Amino acid sequence: MTFTPPLQPNSIKIMLLGSGELGKEVAIEAQRLGIEVVAVDKYAGAPAHLVANKACVINMQDKEALLALIREENPTYILPEVEALSIQALIEAEAEGFHVIPNAEAVNKTMNRKNIRIFAAETLGLKTSKYEFVTTLEGLREAGGRMGFPCVIKPVMSSSGHGQSIARSADDIGRSWEIAKEARGDASELIVEEFVPFDYEITLLTIRNEQQTVFCEPIGHIQQDGDYILSWQPMAMSDVALQKAQEIAKAVTDGLGGRGIFGVEFFVKGDEVYFSELSPRPHDTGMVTLITQSQSEFALHLRAVLGLPLDYEFFGPGASGAYKAKNHSENPILEVPESAFSKNSFVRVFGKPESHVGRRMAVALVLDEVEEAKRKAKEIVDMMDDK
Repeated sequence: MTFTPPLQPNSIKIMLLGSGELGKEVAIEAQRLGIEVVAVDKYAGAPAHLVANKACVINMQDKEALLALIREENPTYILPEVEALSIQALIEAEAEGFHVIPNAEAVNKTMNRKNIRIFAAETLGLKTSKYEFVTTLEGLREAGGRMGFPCVIKPVMSSSGHGQSIARSADDIGRSWEIAKEARGDASELIVEEFVPFDYEITLLTIRNEQQTVFCEPIGHIQQDGDYILSWQPMAMSDVALQKAQEIAKAVTDGLGGRGIFGVEFFVKGDEVYFSELSPRPHDTGMVTLITQSQSEFALHLRAVLGLPLDYEFFGPGASGAYKAKNHSENPILEVPESAFSKNSFVRVFGKPESHVGRRMAVALVLDEVEEAKRKAKEIVDMMDDK
């Protein structure tokens, strides 16, 4: 492959639509190859803005504004990193010849839980939990009654678990409705899912281009309020369950097509595997790969985008722990213990310009046997503070 310097007429240029901590790592990997990076977000000083060649602030849900920026910058590849953007802008940009990753229709299907669930369950025939879609509180009460309790309630469009809750009885429906409506993104329609009494859940990072499909070791994770707080790799699972997960992941990513990394989420009960969700970009639980693999999920994503080989080495087990802010600040200061920086551990601080309670601000990473790595990652996070 031929590489060129950035900021030249013939530069390879990527445009990140969403410039959070995941986009920041993609930008860093791109900079290592001399690829020009245009980082776009709705606010100034987003993490990827800090390491990009150009930072742009626009409302990405404004179709005309987004299309105008794409045409002005003329990127080689457009990498959507968030759900809150105009899919119509991506569809039109692709029709004009721009290369959307993985492709505009895949983004359309996966940015909306309704689209991806129907595609997976009804088009591809994959095993999922039972589900219904509702648009009113009364419809939610009726669907909950049919589904049975507990049941899981989510907006069809939201990110990082925002708006997700479990209704354990009919009395919880009103609260779940309010939680969903407070989510960022579009909460005009909700999905009501059967609660699967799973043993554990995993993310299977699946990387594909036109030549090959590669899987990372399965990642186990713990969520709180629908958002990840701890992840580890590998998640111990039976060969049968892993094979099923890989087959399902390949089927759904082949169905979507295109290049890049996909974070495919599953519920696992014994040897049974249920497809849950999919993100066509690096996954928050996959930050653990920053320490466990020779090529992190971000490096593999970029390799897939560029059509490069997808080989990597798994260094060994490890864990990641998310640090969430305890305070609101317009100039957040993070206190990180020096002990976090050892021969087999470190912290990545995202550099977000503002904090609010529960906002993810940093991640602790540890390379060690899984249980010890989980313990150390949690210990580091517990010792961190912000003001």
